[in-house]
Amino acid sequence: MKLTLGFSPCPNDTFIFDALVNNKIDTEGLEFETVLADVQTLNEWALQAKLLVTKLSYGVLPLVLEKYLLLDSGSALGKGVGPLLIANNTLQHSKVEDQLIAIPGENTTAHLLFSLKYPNAISKIFLSYNEIESFVQAGKGLGVIIHENRFTYQAKGLYKIIDLGDYWEEVTGASIPLGGIVIDKTIGKNTQQKVERLIRKSIEYAYTNYPQLNDYIRFHSQEMNDDVMRKHIDLYVNNYSLRLGEDGRNAVKVLLQVFNTMAGTQINHNNIFV
Repeated sequence: MKLTLGFSPCPNDTFIFDALVNNKIDTEGLEFETVLADVQTLNEWALQAKLLVTKLSYGVLPLVLEKYLLLDSGSALGKGVGPLLIANNTLQHSKVEDQLIAIPGENTTAHLLFSLKYPNAISKIFLSYNEIESFVQAGKGLGVIIHENRFTYQAKGLYKIIDLGDYWEEVTGASIPLGGIVIDKTIGKNTQQKVERLIRKSIEYAYTNYPQLNDYIRFHSQEMNDDVMRKHIDLYVNNYSLRLGEDGRNAVKVLLQVFNTMAGTQINHNNIFV
């Protein structure tokens, strides 16, 4: 059986999926047709139900639960891993609501967390995550950064206004669900569970060679140096990536509750997980 599989070229995702998609583990009769794209593109495709298995932002999960279930493995979730709101030195003390804010995608968890903290900030522009540092450097406005930019913004003379992840944790007491892996509901339960198991095996295989970085991770890393790649993996791949567990599932439910409150909707929490 062949399944379409989408994930990002970021080191945490290529670290997780390398063994699975490059046949370094037994895939138990499954084949994967892989597509790598930035997370906002993956979010948009999830809204269209384009792929059978895909990475997405937890910020878009409430909108796709009619089509997908969440896998217990493969997530980026934790504490101290949230997006940062940054400025250059000319804007760092300005009122946030008065500025143009660059957001890494409309359906991202970063946008959800920013909107939770700053509900009255309405002047926004949605850019690819790797364009936001340059936007802020050019003095065009503030920016919400994710991924490896957490490790590079200071060297570019930029300043943190707030860690939106810290704000989330203070408000909810829960870990931050950033990104997860979903699977089409029409796929049989046994296959859903097999994919979940294979992703977990792929992560376990990756750790057998870590901190060594392979060519697959480097090829897709957009010229990051090894130190930044390792920091990226260390931050976003953790025990929650192997298994959400009760704590991780509760954090996802908290996010859905927050989404319901902000959007004035009522998402059913009873049919989320494989």
